[in-house]
Amino acid sequence: MARPALAVTLGIASLGLCGAGWAQSLTAVRAASDGASRSVPMGVADARHLLGRVGFGPTFGEVDAYARLSRADAVERLLSDVKTSAGAPPPAWVNEPPTPPRSLREGSVEQRQAFQQQEIRRGLELRAWWIGEMLAGPSPLTERMTLFWHNHFTSSQQKVRFVHLMYRQNLLLREKALGNFADLLHAVSKDPAMVIYLDNASNRRDRPNENFAREVMELFTLGEGNYSETDIREAARAFTGWSIDPDTGSFRWRPFIHDSGEKTVLGQKGNFNGDAVLDILLEQPQTAQTVVGKLWREFVAPDFNREDDRGEVNRIARVFRDSRYDIRTTLRELLLSQAFWAEDNRAALVKSPVDFVVGTLRQFDVRVSDAMPFALVTAGLGQNLFSPPNVKGWPGGEAWINSATLLSRKQFVERLFRGDEMRRTDAGMSMSASGEAQGEARRDASGQGQGQGTAQAQLRQAQFRARMSRAVDETRFDGERWFRKLEDGATLAGNKGSGNAVRDLSLERFVLASAPVNPVPAGVAGRERLRLLTLDPVYQLK
Repeated sequence: MARPALAVTLGIASLGLCGAGWAQSLTAVRAASDGASRSVPMGVADARHLLGRVGFGPTFGEVDAYARLSRADAVERLLSDVKTSAGAPPPAWVNEPPTPPRSLREGSVEQRQAFQQQEIRRGLELRAWWIGEMLAGPSPLTERMTLFWHNHFTSSQQKVRFVHLMYRQNLLLREKALGNFADLLHAVSKDPAMVIYLDNASNRRDRPNENFAREVMELFTLGEGNYSETDIREAARAFTGWSIDPDTGSFRWRPFIHDSGEKTVLGQKGNFNGDAVLDILLEQPQTAQTVVGKLWREFVAPDFNREDDRGEVNRIARVFRDSRYDIRTTLRELLLSQAFWAEDNRAALVKSPVDFVVGTLRQFDVRVSDAMPFALVTAGLGQNLFSPPNVKGWPGGEAWINSATLLSRKQFVERLFRGDEMRRTDAGMSMSASGEAQGEARRDASGQGQGQGTAQAQLRQAQFRARMSRAVDETRFDGERWFRKLEDGATLAGNKGSGNAVRDLSLERFVLASAPVNPVPAGVAGRERLRLLTLDPVYQLK
């Protein structure tokens, strides 16, 4: 769906209005020559567009710094500033020895129930930690790519169960987020969370399990339709023997359950093991096409149906292969493509719940002392980190928006800018509690267990409610301070001089990815103008 139609659709869904739509017609692509792009500062609009796509809700300082750079220099700075590890300390329990899978299987029913409740609590803490890293981490692009790979190499806490393993997988995705895709594919295929999630631990020569072989072809590399059922069966034989250690939960190679016979995969014959099959998949042009197609939908546009766009995707896929799957090189090509900067592709992507929540908090410099409530908000809006809905991950795009989630998004920003109301109650945040949190509350409330177990559950619930209440009370949007920054940085609008007109123009250009569907009436200023802009359908887009 084209950008204007998408924005109007959101407007109808949220306000029952379509109005005149967009006041301005779409302009042609503003692509400059390589020489000019190296010497001309790109300005505020371009900086906001770039930072809004590669991170989460750019701040005044970020937009101002990047607006002074050319497009090419800005992209180089982004790619050179990426990190391979998180800046925030993780939850303390990550340093504790993980519960051995063997001991869990051999434990009592009560022990398994206690472990399940512990992992639910730790899973919530892990989500809060990652949201906190997205909010305050030194490299938004790193977190954006970690999230992208989390939705590409899908695993879910519900099936994996061991939160330590989900944490380790998150570290792996971040470490290799902008490195080499071939290395990432090999590493994540042996990641214990993935081994459990796609059942490769039960894949053995006398009883092959095809789940991992199917998904590594369909979702991770070749894409649907580029392999046969025979290829899947033969590849599954190659992956036999990839398992986990029952005492440590780490990856373990078990040669005695590996099928060492000859296999035929995509027309190639040999005594292949799992790594050899992954290399065969990487040799196929379709693998680069699949990954670049996903990156295009993440950063550029929701589709590439036009001939020019298909040509660009094919070109960048060739670059991806020729670079031996270097992710930085590929992102550079993507972010410097004419399509990325085209007016048609601005405000063309729907913000995911993480985009929406984290972006709002970052963009408006909201003080957050504890990210737990916002991990629950994103879950309530449909994006429960570490728990994608299925092996295909979150579908994204317009699937993020329905009447319920759109109303919840609007309620979120309404409460945020009415700070006093937000601090009077934590009910607004609890509406979005994740399924795990709700499930734990139901189990504890039903009195699962007796005596000391029930008392401990009630104490935990009281502590959780107190933490949530305190976190919400300490979350604050300092409007006076934020608008003072806006006035001090009035040149963000690309205008000289001062006054309300300049400030209002700067505000709209900073808050929205494009012109609002419903222009704010003249004379409405300050916090109320900001509130109306964040309620505009375009605020749901990036």
